[in-house]
Amino acid sequence: MSKAATPWLPLWPVRYKPLADELLSSWLIRLSHGMGLKVQTFCNLEFGNQRQVWNRDIDRFGPSWLIERLSQRTGTPLEVAHRTSLRAYDGILYRRFKSNGVLPWVLRLKMYHRTWLGHGLMFCPGCLAEDKEPYFRRRWRLALNTVCSRHRCMLLDCCPVCQAGVGFTRTDLGQPGQEDFMGQNVCHACGFDLRQAVAPPPGCLDEEAAAWLNQLWTEFEAGDFVPDLIEQLTVFHMICSLLTRRNRALHLAEYLGDRLGVEHPLTLQSWTPLETRSVDERHQLLQMAAWLMVDLPGRLGEARRAHAIRFNHLLRDFDEVPEGYRRIALSLQGGKAPAGEGFGAEHGREEHQDHDRLT
Repeated sequence: MSKAATPWLPLWPVRYKPLADELLSSWLIRLSHGMGLKVQTFCNLEFGNQRQVWNRDIDRFGPSWLIERLSQRTGTPLEVAHRTSLRAYDGILYRRFKSNGVLPWVLRLKMYHRTWLGHGLMFCPGCLAEDKEPYFRRRWRLALNTVCSRHRCMLLDCCPVCQAGVGFTRTDLGQPGQEDFMGQNVCHACGFDLRQAVAPPPGCLDEEAAAWLNQLWTEFEAGDFVPDLIEQLTVFHMICSLLTRRNRALHLAEYLGDRLGVEHPLTLQSWTPLETRSVDERHQLLQMAAWLMVDLPGRLGEARRAHAIRFNHLLRDFDEVPEGYRRIALSLQGGKAPAGEGFGAEHGREEHQDHDRLT
């Protein structure tokens, strides 16, 4: 956030505050429509033509000038306004923010001329149906998340009728003179009410892996971002990256598919990063990686002895490797895994009775 003081501006007549876990873009659209204006018209009037709001992923970038203006014009505390942006996860989901390329755990929208070409935003039909005014959550932009913990169903990342990615920022385009705006629950491409979509129950490859994932997400949602949790997320992302890497000598995804009884691993259908994949691909990939994390030293050692991975793969192209993971990787250089040490061993010993979220 900018440290410079912003000039005083009067409050808007409509001063909606952010809803629980609401995305910045969702909040901005509710404000625009609440004042009877299309989103683009509202932004041009308020920010001028020099400030282009919708040609970038504002949830990812969290522009300080935008957040400060919304804070001042709605009477919302600046800290609360800042938390609508994914930049609130700086130093938690990723060590350093970067404006281009893949940002760990943040789904990519694949923007082109203000159009979202990817499936970088998910939704839960049940949550949208329960909302007094449907809105989109920050957690629906996170690659770590594939299941609604409230309704215990899969999240969806496209319209079930036309398969278009979610683009609630475009629902008022091409409709001159429009006064009654469609809610964020409406597909911008075909008009289908996303609240009516049917979300299937999540599949479970392994109960231990499901319990591990549930525990990780529970700790993350609690918001107590202690160093151990941040390091755990870093290592988990590194393991996911190993599963999506193209390398003729790296057969970790095939190995895990065989171990977990997955006939056709979705992971192998492409070699794209986790953050650009569909929710179904990520759901499978996260469980495969979680199975390793339950006992990372032992299970990585087994994978190495099965020639599914080599020692040099474990540290290649990874910056700022956590020390616990480095010790595990170095121990495998000699073909042995340190029993009961490092990531996964301690976490996997915990009792996780409630794993309904993934079963």
